[in-house]
Amino acid sequence: MGEWGVGFVVALVFVAALAIFVVFSVRCWGKARTLRTADWGARWLNVLDGFVRDFCLRYHRMKGDMLPLPESGGAIVVANHVSGLDPLLLIASSRRPLRFIIAREEYERFGLRWLFRAVGCIPIDRDARPDRALRTALRALADGEVVALFPQGGIHIAETPALLKRGVARLAQRSGALVYPAHIDGVRGAGQTLLAVLMRSRAHMRVFEPFPCSDEGSECLEHLSTLLHKSQWVRT
Repeated sequence: MGEWGVGFVVALVFVAALAIFVVFSVRCWGKARTLRTADWGARWLNVLDGFVRDFCLRYHRMKGDMLPLPESGGAIVVANHVSGLDPLLLIASSRRPLRFIIAREEYERFGLRWLFRAVGCIPIDRDARPDRALRTALRALADGEVVALFPQGGIHIAETPALLKRGVARLAQRSGALVYPAHIDGVRGAGQTLLAVLMRSRAHMRVFEPFPCSDEGSECLEHLSTLLHKSQWVRT
C-alpha cells in the first residue's frame, strides 16, 4: 500500500473512532444528571461531571474502587500517569471535585483554558516558578479542597519506575493533608493523550489506604513509587 493509501486508512480509522465517541457522548448526555455525585459549584459543571462518570463507566468499562476521600477537609490524590484519559478516570472515582495541578503549557492549550479555569486547575511552571503552584495548592487544601496530581511529572509507561517529583511530599508535609494513592491500568491508548480518550478501554482503578508524609525526605516518595509502579500489581 502506498504512502497515500496508508494515510487514508489512518484518517478513516480516526474519523470512525471520533464518530463512535460522538454517538456515545450523545447517548451518555441524557443520563448525566442522574449520575452526578460531586458538587462543582455550577449546574453545567455538575452535568459535565455526570457525563464524565457515565463515559468512563460505560464506554471505558471502568472497574475498581472509589477513592476513600473524607466528606470534607483537604486531601491529596495522586496516581500514575499512563494517558490523557487518567484525569477523567480519577474524576469518575471521586465523590468530591478534584483540583488538578497541570503543566502551564497544558493549561494554556487553545480552546481549553476556559474549561481548566472553570474546574479550578492549578497551572505549574515546571522550569520557572513552581512555588506559585505550591502556594495555590496549599491555599486550596487549607480551604478544605481536594488537590490531585500525577507525581511522575508526565505520561510514563516504561517498565522501570519513574523518578517522582518532590512537590507531592512538600505539599503533604506543609499542609498536613493525607495522600490518597491510586493506580490506573487497562487503558488501551496508554502513552497517548486524545487517542486514549477515543479508544475504548477496560480501565481499572485500584486505590490504597491514605497515609501522611511527615517530612519531605525520600521515604514518602519511595512508598508512593512502589504503589504507583504498574508492574507491582495484578488486577483482582
